[in-house]
Amino acid sequence: MVSRYRQQALTIRRRPAETLVALFFALLASLASAAESTPALRPYIAEYRTTARGFDLNITRKLEADSSGHYVLTNGGKILVVGFHEISVFRVEDDRVLSISYIYQGTGLVSRRQELHFLPDENRITSLYKGAWYDLPYTANTLDRMNQVEQLRLALLKDPLAARDITLRVADSKRVKDTHLVLIGKETLQTPMGPLATLHYERLHATADRKSDLWFAPSWDYLMVKTVHIEDGDRVEMAITSATLDGEPVGTD
Repeated sequence: MVSRYRQQALTIRRRPAETLVALFFALLASLASAAESTPALRPYIAEYRTTARGFDLNITRKLEADSSGHYVLTNGGKILVVGFHEISVFRVEDDRVLSISYIYQGTGLVSRRQELHFLPDENRITSLYKGAWYDLPYTANTLDRMNQVEQLRLALLKDPLAARDITLRVADSKRVKDTHLVLIGKETLQTPMGPLATLHYERLHATADRKSDLWFAPSWDYLMVKTVHIEDGDRVEMAITSATLDGEPVGTD
């Protein structure tokens, strides 16, 4: 892409003066179009409080970009001697998350490890689950359980109206499956930072005993601010307590 713009600049130098203005504005339009085509995922740190079965767990979710343009998303927390940490590495191309690797590590009493490694040149995904390795089919739009949220955020940043009903392909454990999210509507949530306008999504499940809901904040680059998952009557709720976006604390109007 850079070389194309450099070539355009060289062409401008060689053209007669009467065409310079037109070519200059054409170059600006190309640059603007490229900038608009790939919404940036700004770095963030978000703190959440998770409640499940009478226990509270503080979770930190962090997104950062390295010098090579890769994104690193981490998530984790610990209560007493039990905790977990997970990391997703990916890049973004044409408004699309391209997965590279994912690792989950349980600590303490439950020392469970899962891994995903996306190998496009070999047309497969290697998956470590319960001590055994599996080969899963690879497609460029296959996500992991963490970065699927970032793909939804990218879709919303590009066009909020187009992401009313979205399907995400996710690799997890021994299989690749589709996650279907449907927009329920706009809702105002009460947060430690004040009332916050959000978009409420529901994840569709095949069985009635499972229900999952997610809320995202448009004013915070569609940062995830709340999730509720119910399965077999057990409710797990995660709600944001504080966050920074691009190094600045978020706040409500």
